[in-house]
Amino acid sequence: MQREAAEIREEWLGWALSTLPADRPAAEAAISGLYRLIGLAPPRFHWVSSPVAALTTVPPGVRLRPSETAERMSDWPLPPRFSSLMRQLCRELDAQVRWVHQPMDQLIRQKVRSSLSQSANGSLFMALRAAHDVRYHLGNGWYGTQCVSWVAHYDALRRAAGVVFTSEQTRRFELWAAVARSCGWWWPREGVCVISERPVAVHTEVCGDDGEVRLHRADGPAMRYADGCDVHAWHGTQVPSWVVTDPNVRRIGRETNVEVRRCAIEHIGWTSYIDQAGLRLVSSAPDPGNPGSELRLYDMRKETRVLLAVNGSVERDGRRRRYGLTVPGFFDDPIAAAGWTYGLSAEQYSLLLRRT
Repeated sequence: MQREAAEIREEWLGWALSTLPADRPAAEAAISGLYRLIGLAPPRFHWVSSPVAALTTVPPGVRLRPSETAERMSDWPLPPRFSSLMRQLCRELDAQVRWVHQPMDQLIRQKVRSSLSQSANGSLFMALRAAHDVRYHLGNGWYGTQCVSWVAHYDALRRAAGVVFTSEQTRRFELWAAVARSCGWWWPREGVCVISERPVAVHTEVCGDDGEVRLHRADGPAMRYADGCDVHAWHGTQVPSWVVTDPNVRRIGRETNVEVRRCAIEHIGWTSYIDQAGLRLVSSAPDPGNPGSELRLYDMRKETRVLLAVNGSVERDGRRRRYGLTVPGFFDDPIAAAGWTYGLSAEQYSLLLRRT
């Protein structure tokens, strides 16, 4: 059962991260079917090359209302109707899960749905964040409805757990599944639907025990669309292009975003960064819980110091990662600084590490 669920998860992850050209006839037919389910005639379709293009261009012949801008997607009239349609289908399919299926449903929710949801957050949603100029809760609105995780969940229930759907439920479900298999993101309006092509390149790394992935590429954009819209990512964190293409001490010094600065330093390597930046060593001490490793405390910038440590656990490549943590500038003792990062005193940190 677990193996079959994992195979279905990988199948849908493959569709989610596909770089194949969209199957436009299949996508348009399925979306037309969804329009009919909410009582509307099939729309005219306007294809674009990326989510950025979708949110910055107006389809020919369309005059947008003030409420139909990208910043006000929660006010658009059609996405909530489609989301309601999806939720109604989910309630019906959940009702098909009898008590005998519940243990399998729980397993599938963890191994398939949760895993794919995390993978989407760590990869596909980054292109949407790049496309939106304002903060938008991607997972809670229209984009969450389009996430492949819920489609894969019910597909796994049907194929791996033996849950039986009615013919009408199957018909509606297959419309959503067909869209997920055939194109990128889409934005419905009355009379016209904008659909994005898939990216032409996606680079990910495995980051979880259940096959979760996240965007990462050390020598170029982790996601690229045909129109040149790029997303750069460092181990799942979206970063400016310079972090990947030209990280240097000068740019790092000017960067105000802590996460971006951390990624750039990791790309250079903490040891190299400390040497290049000329950071002064304040003090060092053996790491109590990591034999053979050392805690090193450096001056970094005004009222801030950096604690350099070695990860206690082994990474997927078999190595122990060296990492830095910023701490307040009043620390002179690296063990006390390490304890502070856990909310502990130096004594508590040393004892805790000895026990682990």
